[in-house]
Amino acid sequence: MKIICIGQNYREHIKELKSAVPTAPVFFCKPDTALLLRNRPFYIPDFTHNLHYETELVLRIGKVGKNIAPKFALSYVDALTLGFDFTARDLQEDCRKAGLPWEVCKAFDNSAAIGEFLPVGDFPQGPDHIHFEMKCNGEIRQRGNTEDMIFNVPTLISYVSRFFTLRTGDYIFTGTPPGVGPVAIGDKLEATLEGRPVLHCEVK
Repeated sequence: MKIICIGQNYREHIKELKSAVPTAPVFFCKPDTALLLRNRPFYIPDFTHNLHYETELVLRIGKVGKNIAPKFALSYVDALTLGFDFTARDLQEDCRKAGLPWEVCKAFDNSAAIGEFLPVGDFPQGPDHIHFEMKCNGEIRQRGNTEDMIFNVPTLISYVSRFFTLRTGDYIFTGTPPGVGPVAIGDKLEATLEGRPVLHCEVK
């Protein structure tokens, strides 16, 4: 099982990070030890002093595929949910300045919280027209719609499958909209997908 994460896929979020708009999808991977399931609490690790949430639509791959054409890409997705890509922002800044890989700030244990998956049949509009929100302590912090992605879902699946064989049970985080920010001990994060609650997480 792989966790593939797309970075810099919403223009307004790119502005937040003062990055350049990519000309091709940017992605990195997290190990299976990054998974945080069943709405378990997230414990802020001691190696960061600036831990951020990033709320993202997550795809679950339903069958094996390689070099997938965009027109067939959606047939490889069997379910959708939301996830929190927890990021050690201070370590990320150090990595960016030094031109280093991102694993230390993105792939640590429990950094990929994943919610309840819903079958793709629940979304007749398709994954490129989905609204989602995240509240922190009852206040909306992020609103996103996959219509605003720079690279849509079929493009992402096709691109990633050029480099990695996608297997049943793999996850793809599709990027975060604007509104990312820090979390603190005691915060309660709640995410809804088309108005349906699929993920909540208490920070400890």
